[in-house]
Amino acid sequence: MSMVKAVVLTGYGLNCDHETAYALELSGAVAHRLHINTLIQGAVDLTDFQIMVFGGGFSWGDDHGAGVIQAVRMKTNLGDKILEFIDAGNLVLGICNGFQTLVNLGLLPGFDRDYTKRSVALTFNDCGNFRDQWVTLKVVSTSPCIFTTGLDTLELPVRHGEGKFYAEETFINRLMDDNQVVLQYAMPDGSPADQKFPFNPNGSVYDIAGICDPSGRIFGLMPHPEAFNHWTNHPNWPRIKEKKKRQKNNSAPVITPGIRIFKNAVAFIRDK
Repeated sequence: MSMVKAVVLTGYGLNCDHETAYALELSGAVAHRLHINTLIQGAVDLTDFQIMVFGGGFSWGDDHGAGVIQAVRMKTNLGDKILEFIDAGNLVLGICNGFQTLVNLGLLPGFDRDYTKRSVALTFNDCGNFRDQWVTLKVVSTSPCIFTTGLDTLELPVRHGEGKFYAEETFINRLMDDNQVVLQYAMPDGSPADQKFPFNPNGSVYDIAGICDPSGRIFGLMPHPEAFNHWTNHPNWPRIKEKKKRQKNNSAPVITPGIRIFKNAVAFIRDK
């Protein structure tokens, strides 16, 4: 397949669509920003795409809970088409508000490949306020997640007020046992955060920052990979630049971990 086409949802308070489309374009995909109603009304068919991104923002103002109304609207109008999209071997990515939508839809965690049941939640941060910060993340190497292939420890920003991952102990154990936990909040040295604030910014159980379905093709995470699309996005980039200068390191900046997440998705579709 020569062209990988991705759809990035827009509308009703979603506000990270431009950055997400840009990150996909940098990664080699052809990205289309489409209002949710465009898909619902059938003006554009979901089968035209291989990657579907539920981006960040505050859909419907997070009224009735983050991602709840978007999930109801999409399940009611596009539920069967989304399931067909998944059955066709395509990829789905949910970032922040998109992650919240995926768990409300039941697309995650997708136990037994059942993408209709809600069994986990993303709820209010333990600290009681909105968190806008960078976090260190540890990738669970045993996860089948397509998006995190080749990644180990990375830094990404979070921007949320309802990012605490929570579920009954039975479901948490199953996520851990089935290797569906993909990302966990960590200390700066990569060791477990063990729910220490602010390294775990929201109180997520077992420091869970992202999960995938059993196939690894549906991935949801609270941090924003699209917001680390260039090394100067990092808050410490001047210090990093000066350190390289003093070490006489003239190598070109590496691809950011945020872009690698999108590149992994594009590469998977191309290799199908």
